[in-house]
Amino acid sequence: MLGLLTSQRLTRCVKACFKSVTQTEKCFSNSCQSDEHLRRFISENTEIVTGQSLTPDIKLRLFTSSCRFWFERPELWPFDDPYWAIYWPGGQALSSRYLLDNPAVCRGNTVLDLGSGCGASAIAAKLCGAAHVVANDIDPVAAVATRMNCELNGLEPPVCVTDNMIDAEPEGFNLILLGDMFYDEALATTLHSWLNRCIKTHSSQVLIGDPGRAQFEGHGIRRLLHQLAQFELAESVREENYGLTSSSVWCYKPEL
Repeated sequence: MLGLLTSQRLTRCVKACFKSVTQTEKCFSNSCQSDEHLRRFISENTEIVTGQSLTPDIKLRLFTSSCRFWFERPELWPFDDPYWAIYWPGGQALSSRYLLDNPAVCRGNTVLDLGSGCGASAIAAKLCGAAHVVANDIDPVAAVATRMNCELNGLEPPVCVTDNMIDAEPEGFNLILLGDMFYDEALATTLHSWLNRCIKTHSSQVLIGDPGRAQFEGHGIRRLLHQLAQFELAESVREENYGLTSSSVWCYKPEL
């Protein structure tokens, strides 16, 4: 399952792999499972990982080769695509390494972790002293995983929002974090427009982490970015992401 999951960020092929579970069934499964059941499921099907990323100081529950669904047939997965079970390289660079090395970026600010997945960016923001942190992911299972990962790191969980915030009017966040969100051209265009509104309306600072995916490098937003840092990825992360070797952090400076 891992190979299919990682490649979907590049080819979007996972939708076909999950046809045997209808969207209606998935939505029912996600919304009707109790928090306790989801916690138990996540605990049983992930492993606590440290020291295998750019941020060994953060503990996360992730898929590893010791987990059932690392090799299991994807149609047996009972929920929406588990983006939250992988620590994506863009998120590693931004969410954690850059922020942890530069805590003043978050300190005292209101922070939105958009497309939060495993919650690593939200965790880093809290560790850096953010005044208020919101983790937004449309997958309710990701929200539970984020809360569990915060607890692993001795932190109070952030506010977890599962509404699609990029379909709504921007809220007044000082800082917006996006790790590995530019994996689809249509989504990148939508994000571009929404981020412009956030900056124009609230003067939000926007930081983006990306390992150089084609959909990001070829998009018009790329010319509006200023590179802040670049990090070499661990060998295991390179293998899981088809040879991507580094991940960069960018500051978004649109021409408003």
